[in-house]
Amino acid sequence: MKAAIFRNGDIVVDTLPVPVPAQNQALVKVLCCGICGSDLHAAKHAHRMVAVTKRIPGRMPMDLDKDVVFGHEFCCEVRDYGPKTEKKLKPGTRVCAMPVMLEADGPKGMGYSNSYVGGYAEQMLLAAPLLLEVPNGLSTDHAALTEPLAVGVHAVEKGALTGDEAPLVIGCGPVGLAVIAALRLKGIRPIVAADFSAKRRELAVKMGADTVVDPAKEDPYARIAQAKRTVIFECVGVPGVIQQMFEKVPRDARIVVVGVCMEPDTIEPMFGIVKELSLQFVLGYTPQEFARSLQLLAEGKVDAPSLITAKVGLDGVKRAFAELGNPEQHTKILVEPWR
Repeated sequence: MKAAIFRNGDIVVDTLPVPVPAQNQALVKVLCCGICGSDLHAAKHAHRMVAVTKRIPGRMPMDLDKDVVFGHEFCCEVRDYGPKTEKKLKPGTRVCAMPVMLEADGPKGMGYSNSYVGGYAEQMLLAAPLLLEVPNGLSTDHAALTEPLAVGVHAVEKGALTGDEAPLVIGCGPVGLAVIAALRLKGIRPIVAADFSAKRRELAVKMGADTVVDPAKEDPYARIAQAKRTVIFECVGVPGVIQQMFEKVPRDARIVVVGVCMEPDTIEPMFGIVKELSLQFVLGYTPQEFARSLQLLAEGKVDAPSLITAKVGLDGVKRAFAELGNPEQHTKILVEPWR
């Protein structure tokens, strides 16, 4: 089968053996897979990502001397099952699933793994117990947005908002847009969102932001300065942003860090101490949040069409990685491996 492979720091298209499903695994055809900002960061900071992962208990780092196939935002079609596996969905069924494989010693991630290929391949393995059938009427393209939407849903849940907070979203890439959509769905308003990109500010309004701010012209933190309770979502993931928040946010603010920073960062705790700030880091989602996100898309509760700006085949993945660096050009590019 063909795949877009991260090899020797580059993305190349080559052939790999078709994976063989074991017990409790399903072989699926990848219909489409979104390119995530984390994939861009992983490609740029691969060695740093590996070094940090080695220091986190229970995490398995990539071996960069071996092939890695990225891709964890996918919609697939069931092809076959491993032996002694319950075939709860018949071949040909469109499915989504959390990008983890269930093993005896715990779940293992895919997309940044040498053991399991991700969605930038024609076929891949999924955990059969985690398969969710795509509801009738939901397009394959929109179903592939389940995973990034679930990230936003989880971030808002972990923020433990009660409804009387003033939310501010810093960064309106796909993660920030998912957070905005999740805030709107919970009725937490008014939502203020900030991004330097005019295109992303426009999308933020479509997702549910009540006010958008260009940080080049206005201080977004001034919009929440007088609020009694504030929650700020950091959806950028670059060094310096958390420190900026420490200096700018009001007293007693809660900061939820959703953006994945792959580089070392520095903060001055004294700002957090003096202001009595709360700092919450989040990652991923629960199975319930993932399933709910798929249902929200199926019910048309999220403006999915506005998020997808291009589609490419495997030969276009490398170029797409470069083009996604321009926020005025693209938001979410989907990979169609069989294209």
